[in-house]
Amino acid sequence: MVSPVQTATRPTRTVSAYAAVSPTDPLVATTIERRSVGAKDVLIEIAYVGICHSDIHTVRGDWGPVQYPLTVGHEIVGVVSEIGADVTQHQVGDRVGVGCLVNSCRECANCRAGAEQYCLNGNTATYGAVDRDGTITQGGYSTHIVVVEDFVLSVPQSIPYEAAAPLLCAGITTYSPLAHWNAGPGKKVAVIGMGGLGHMAVKISHAMGAETTVLSHSLSKQEDGLRFGADYYYATSDPATFETLANTFDLIINTVSAKIDVDAYLMLLGLDGTMVNIGAPTEVLPVQVYTLCSNRRSFAGTGIGSIRETQDMLDFCAEHSIAPEIELIAADAINDAYERVLASDVRYRFVIDTATLPAI
Repeated sequence: MVSPVQTATRPTRTVSAYAAVSPTDPLVATTIERRSVGAKDVLIEIAYVGICHSDIHTVRGDWGPVQYPLTVGHEIVGVVSEIGADVTQHQVGDRVGVGCLVNSCRECANCRAGAEQYCLNGNTATYGAVDRDGTITQGGYSTHIVVVEDFVLSVPQSIPYEAAAPLLCAGITTYSPLAHWNAGPGKKVAVIGMGGLGHMAVKISHAMGAETTVLSHSLSKQEDGLRFGADYYYATSDPATFETLANTFDLIINTVSAKIDVDAYLMLLGLDGTMVNIGAPTEVLPVQVYTLCSNRRSFAGTGIGSIRETQDMLDFCAEHSIAPEIELIAADAINDAYERVLASDVRYRFVIDTATLPAI
């Protein structure tokens, strides 16, 4: 059971960070306060943090009101530098990670079922949520973070340190539906989009043993897709693609956040096939029910993954030598990186070196 929300407590640690101050202004160097380390808490010295498109959506108010200033970042890796008196899962010096969640109610049916990402009482997101002490959570574009031990992941040593960060969102967001819908030998999987999420879906689907096809607007990233493990690569700008691949796939993972013709893609599913949306477009995606009835197709959505599933993903990636393709940047390049993400000018994930944050 989590501690009840209380009046904001006295912060005991001031740390360097980058924060959004409005939906339109550039992010700025600043300081934020971290709570004292409680009995079940872990203090992490952050080494690297990924830039997720969700960070940009959030700070620009695309998904609702934001309480500024806000430090974002939920693809965090670092080293444990202090633990609370009752912590048993982590030790000082451990290499660890934090993803999109830092707490949940632990009591609802979904939490008890090990699906705390779908907490019925509202999970506590890594940034922009009301924390257990009544403060607003601040994310990983900073030098330190304090997280309850149950929401801290162990990062295997075999995963390149800086490349591990995007696994905490891009990795689990693609691994979860592939695992849930049983991608593997004998299954035909299509991945829509070859961006930060899409390239991870290709790598993981291939490692699971599925026949993997990329469906991208153009063939500009075909060489990369085949190198990452895709068996086939098609341009969706070519109408012939939809004729050639009709009734083909068991599972389609849609990683793009833009509006697409859902029915056109659903028609690519074979009998009992499922299309899963993991992108988060702001526009409504209409669906013709008849398209679902034909071939008994399903259209589903999924969020991230549970903490247990996230640890499974990290271990899977370590076993199969899977890591994101990254571009390491200094903290003062964050605003330029945001513009490049919006322009699809990154292959395939930006990661911030927090050692470059300004000293306090």
